[in-house]
Amino acid sequence: MLTESRDSGHQAEMGDLCALDFDGVLSDSCGESYASAARAIKVRWPTLFNDVDSSLEDWIVDQIRIVRPVMQTRYETILLVRLLLEMRVPSIRKSSVAEGLTVEGILENWSELKNLILKEWGEDKDSLVNLYGKVRDEWKDQDLGTWIGANRLYPGVVDALKSATSTIYIVTGKQSRFAEVILRELAGVTIPPERIFGVGSGSERKLEVLKQLQKKPEHQGLKLHFVEDRLATLKKVTEEPELVGWNLYLGDWGYNTQKERDEVATIPRIEILQLSGFNDKLKYSFCS
Repeated sequence: MLTESRDSGHQAEMGDLCALDFDGVLSDSCGESYASAARAIKVRWPTLFNDVDSSLEDWIVDQIRIVRPVMQTRYETILLVRLLLEMRVPSIRKSSVAEGLTVEGILENWSELKNLILKEWGEDKDSLVNLYGKVRDEWKDQDLGTWIGANRLYPGVVDALKSATSTIYIVTGKQSRFAEVILRELAGVTIPPERIFGVGSGSERKLEVLKQLQKKPEHQGLKLHFVEDRLATLKKVTEEPELVGWNLYLGDWGYNTQKERDEVATIPRIEILQLSGFNDKLKYSFCS
């Protein structure tokens, strides 16, 4: 029922409109972020991956998932991957912080660490930003199929989307065409382009999309639900008087920390969701 309109006033009154974030709610893009960073690292520091095997790569991707909540921009994956390599491979260490560093330490101190390692490695942020974007764009342009395959959808999401009883919108920091093609190729699900909003970075544009959606005549009478994995974005919604009609959910399987999940208990308007509960709500009802 992803693209079907309701044919009676009674159905509209009882229906759900779900605005869903993409990365961290429907899709896990950490594998793709790692692969893009690895490609960039092999350009900038060609020898760093000489002794990296598949088990070490798997470990790095797992650590990226843990640290992702505190990363502000995708280029930082380059910094994180090199730092993780230095933690595990002493012979390549150039930073003073790698020895004895834990992933928990990275999570707590990333904003300070990233500036320190840039300085110690003698690197320029802008050049690495440009390198990451260039390598990633070339990958998508030259071999979109393998780029799509580096992403994955969370368990149960495919079936939930195919069985959804709600009106679904995607509100994502990704370019909308890439969210659309990932869903089509990995899930066999087609969501009309007009229902996918690629808003870029920053939460303010997501809030503007929510305002647009709630004003549409065809959405009057629907119950409004917004599922996001970034607590900061949800908190901004709670501060916006125009958006008081939205039910808010933090997906605990996405890119957030235990500290943030604990904080949700102090914010009455935000409900924490587990993945199984999210899938059930999509298939049946957010009010069940």
